[in-house]
Amino acid sequence: MTEELAFTPALELAARVRARDVSPVELAELYLERIERLDPQLNSYVTVDVEGALAAARAAESAVSDAPFHGVPTAIKDLNETAGLRTTYSTKACVDNVPQFDASVVRRIRNAGFVVLGKTNTPEFGTIAMTESELNGICRNPWDISRTPGGSSGGAAAATAAGLCPVAHGSDGGGSIRIPSSCCGLFGIKPSRGRVSPSPYGSGSLGLGTSGPIARTVRDAAALLDVMAGYETGDFFVAPTPERPFLAETELEPGRLRIAVTTTPPIDVPVDPVCVAAADDAAKLLADLGHDVVAATPPWASGGLIDHFIRIWQVGPATAGIDDLSLLEPINRMLAEQARETPSPEHASSIMHLQRIAREVIAFWNDVDVLVTPTLAMPPVPVGWTYEDADGDPQLAFDRQTLFTPFTSVLNVTGQPAMSVPLHWSDDGLPIGVQFIGKPFGEATLFRLAAQVEQARPWIDRRPLVS
Repeated sequence: MTEELAFTPALELAARVRARDVSPVELAELYLERIERLDPQLNSYVTVDVEGALAAARAAESAVSDAPFHGVPTAIKDLNETAGLRTTYSTKACVDNVPQFDASVVRRIRNAGFVVLGKTNTPEFGTIAMTESELNGICRNPWDISRTPGGSSGGAAAATAAGLCPVAHGSDGGGSIRIPSSCCGLFGIKPSRGRVSPSPYGSGSLGLGTSGPIARTVRDAAALLDVMAGYETGDFFVAPTPERPFLAETELEPGRLRIAVTTTPPIDVPVDPVCVAAADDAAKLLADLGHDVVAATPPWASGGLIDHFIRIWQVGPATAGIDDLSLLEPINRMLAEQARETPSPEHASSIMHLQRIAREVIAFWNDVDVLVTPTLAMPPVPVGWTYEDADGDPQLAFDRQTLFTPFTSVLNVTGQPAMSVPLHWSDDGLPIGVQFIGKPFGEATLFRLAAQVEQARPWIDRRPLVS
């Protein structure tokens, strides 16, 4: 019974708390016990706040609240500040950093009634697609602990998949929600640019990164995004207010959609046959559901996308406030050094170039409602894959990322919503996600379609080996 409770959807847990069928303290204790027992195999959490979580749960138990997730546990990615709770960004330079404030998205999550269990693992600054750092160690995939859970929200995905939290906060600057969702058999959505505030910080020149939900069900993800979303004073990018809550969208039919499918990535790298099969199988399912499905590819394979993207990406480590670059891991040290050596006109030129590419790519959705692709070009890769055959060269190691994740970063450039849906598994039992990409600010359509697909091919009963 306790295992089934651990895998109960977050919205159902909230309903049971309101009905007093289960208490917030019971839930906190359940997940804390599972973390203590199972997480040594995964390393999905870098900080577990036992005292804080139990105190918050006891307060929730004695309080009367109409917050949507009152008394439900969750976890926060270790790239976002949490007041009084260690936040390391997985860098040795911040090993003892304890913020005095919550990032706005964390404040919204707490205000929704969630009990924060702790902070989840991420690569240093969230730079790469595998969750492995010198400070916080290797995070492993609960479906196969020899493989990565992806990144950079790898800890959030591993914890959610293994039943160490019912739903989790993630963030995505180049695929970091969709990648681990695919690797761990979960539903994850990168919201539109401006949907979730980066406050109290800016979002960079292009607003590549955003927080978003990682969940086992579409409804949980929709409800968590409802909690996260909203304007904060001074936001530079602001998405239009949705017509209705995203949770309400999951109750509505999507109608007959025009859906394009492609397995041709924006970057010229090979795509594993199992990832191609996942997208092709999804296309068949969508046709069976009555949608108009066509084969078509956006004009995204030209224009030096990856070179310009990296020129913007390298600014992250360079502006992290770490003056002594020797404290950084080799890849981030290399990126920071390259950023410092890049003339400002070249940086500005890359911004404008990516904006032009975004206009060309987004025009593709004038003729379709949704595009379907593989989420990744490979199944979850082995732990340590980043530096395989790189001879310790950080440039070669960083370049390997594009072999794994060629389909994701372009949507951070365009700012469109994109989700990974767990519709396929390999013959050896590894999850293979399928990416669905909507029109700008088109989360409503994606949630309607995702709910329809989830009903037609449910995945909720699949459990990883470590669970």
